[in-house]
Amino acid sequence: MAYRETTKTITKKAEIRVKILRSTRNLVQQSGFKGATVSAIAEDANVATGTLYRHFPSKSALFSEIFRTATEIEVRKVAEAIENNTTVTQQLIAAVNCFSKRALTAPQLAWALIAEPVDPIVDADRLRYRQAYADIFEQLIAAGMQSGEIPNQHKSISAAALVGAMAESLVGPLSPPNKANTDKKKPLVTVKDKEALINSIARFCVQAVTGQEYSL
Repeated sequence: MAYRETTKTITKKAEIRVKILRSTRNLVQQSGFKGATVSAIAEDANVATGTLYRHFPSKSALFSEIFRTATEIEVRKVAEAIENNTTVTQQLIAAVNCFSKRALTAPQLAWALIAEPVDPIVDADRLRYRQAYADIFEQLIAAGMQSGEIPNQHKSISAAALVGAMAESLVGPLSPPNKANTDKKKPLVTVKDKEALINSIARFCVQAVTGQEYSL
């Protein structure tokens, strides 16, 4: 007779899996994927190291799920940010500002999602979610072209360029401290710097697709 798991066993396994995912996300948010070692995850989740591999076939698979879950939230937030704005330009600014502000509010997590060297599986996820952001901007550009607010252009290329510009603009400010800057108590980007950076990125993105100077 084949073994069948009881409801209690299934529930227990699900709880352990959630604990592992929660611990992994917390560690990634604190120290990036580099700091989320198997032993650190197991200790934080209060499980044996081998237990991780009973729930995930590899560390790469675990990281991939963490990456997908975290990025889905960020993509959704950017999509939601444009809902309460009327013109395409306002929607574009709202989307860019949302992306930048959320990244600078949680810099370690943003660095892990945007630029931290990762396993090829996670890197493939990164490319797919960049496309998800690009899809949002492509829809905005298409709407702007239709309304006459944005000049005709190759909307998919422009959208991809915007995502690349946003990510690249944030790589430096999000980068973890190096040997030349080891004072962890001193913020790498001040509040004033953040505001200027966010405005500069938004201004560049608007001017890039409209072809007109724009003051924020």
